[in-house]
This record gives sequence, structure tokens and C-alpha cells, in this order.
Amino acid sequence: MIRRVGGNLALHTGEVTAESVQLEQEGFTVIRGVLTPGEITALTDEIERAFHELPPGRNRTDNDEFRYAMVNFGAASQAAIGHTRILNVIEPLLGNDCHVIANTAWRNPPEFGGGAWHCDAGPHIPRPIDVPWDDRIPYPVFAIGAHIMLRDCTRADGPTAVLAGSHRSGRLAPMDQLRDPDLTYDGRPAVLLEAAAGDVALFASDVWHRGSPADGGSGRLFLQVHYGRRDIAQRILTTAEVNHLSPEAIERAVTTRDKTLVGLHKPYFYDG
Repeated sequence: MIRRVGGNLALHTGEVTAESVQLEQEGFTVIRGVLTPGEITALTDEIERAFHELPPGRNRTDNDEFRYAMVNFGAASQAAIGHTRILNVIEPLLGNDCHVIANTAWRNPPEFGGGAWHCDAGPHIPRPIDVPWDDRIPYPVFAIGAHIMLRDCTRADGPTAVLAGSHRSGRLAPMDQLRDPDLTYDGRPAVLLEAAAGDVALFASDVWHRGSPADGGSGRLFLQVHYGRRDIAQRILTTAEVNHLSPEAIERAVTTRDKTLVGLHKPYFYDG
């Protein structure tokens, strides 16, 4: 657990929530009953309006299932991402000056086919399989994904699956098992983050996770928020849209490496 002291970080030694502890140790948690029925309705209406008014944001085969930059679209989204119960869980892990780096609405259909095991932009501390993490050192968390559920999400709806403890592995899921629903980590099978409307599922960016295939449910509807340490740049808009460069500097960046060096990156994890 950490806290910000001036411009630097120090250990946090005060009381923290049980969800913070589980998130640090297991790589995931679910906060129950965060949103009220009225807040669920307002946020649902705002997201449905975004799907109606905004075009898909990126060229992906599933691009009609999401809308980016919801914090810019409506007040209900902005209120939800700053909910005190969410911040109380994530701030001891990211620092009390952490910020939102991405904010996307998802509306998966009932025939949602699931996805491959992956981690988001990590692992942040890669290391060989034969080098275990020293348990005397709290495992650092650099970014946390949150799914603010607006519909009940049961096994039939295709909930996110996570492998507990895998965020501490320092490596990616095995390449030959990326679609294996029976993949385990350290002998532990996947946990499905089933949740009710108003719950918030959280997972560390390094944890191995995937969307599980839906099976006769009604699909998923949730506001996704990625929170990052202050040191990690926001990706709410792509660097092509928001950057620190003059037109002349952009013109001088010719090769791919020229562009990435000055901060013009192709969209990747988080980028909206």
C-alpha cells in the first residue's frame, strides 16, 4: 500500500478496506452495492444515449460494442468514476493522486463470444518463471480496471474471468493456452467476476483475465474505467488527437520511431 508524500511515494501504514487487500494480494475484487437504483438508471440512460449519438470510435470488428471517453460525454459517467467507495479501494494501491486514464462504455450482446487471456499493458515488472516475488515486498499495482455494472452479470452473460495471483507472475499467460477456459495459475482455476447491477468489479492491470463466452444470458452493460498512477499518462483521447507537439514537430516526425519518440503512439491498451 502506498501514499503520496509531496512529489514522491511512501508506504501507507493506516487502515485500508478488505477489498484493497484482496486486490493487492489476489489481483481482483468486487465492491458490492456501490450505485443506487437511481444512479444505475441515470448512468444507463446516459450510456444508451452515447451509443445512439456517437459513432464507433475505432476500427475493430467489435467496435459497435463500446463508446470511448464517457467522462467527456456526460455528468453521470463523471460522477460514477469518482465514487468514494471506489476511490477508497484503489487509492491505497495507486496513490491518492491517481487519475482516470481511460473511460469506455461497453454493451456486449447476448452472443458475446469471449476473448483470449491477456493482461492490460503489462506485466509491469517482467521476470523469469524461476524468480519468485519476495512476499516481504507488497506487489506494486500501476493501473486498475473497474467495471461499473449496470446490469446483473451472471455466468450466462459472459462475465470477466480472472486468474487469482497471476498479476504477481511477471509474465504473460502461456501463448498455447490463450483460449483455454481451463487455464490455471499456481494450481488455481479461473474466478468469474459475477456481479449485480450497481456492483463494481476491479482487477489489477497485470492479472491474467478474459471475457468469458456468454451462454444464453442477456449480455453485459457496464462503464469501464481504468485508473492509473499519476506517473502514467491519460489515454482518454489518442495521442493523434491530444499531444504536446507543435505542427512543425509533428511534420518532422517521419518514421514510426520518430513518432513514438515524441509521443505519437498508435492506439493500444487503454487508448480511446
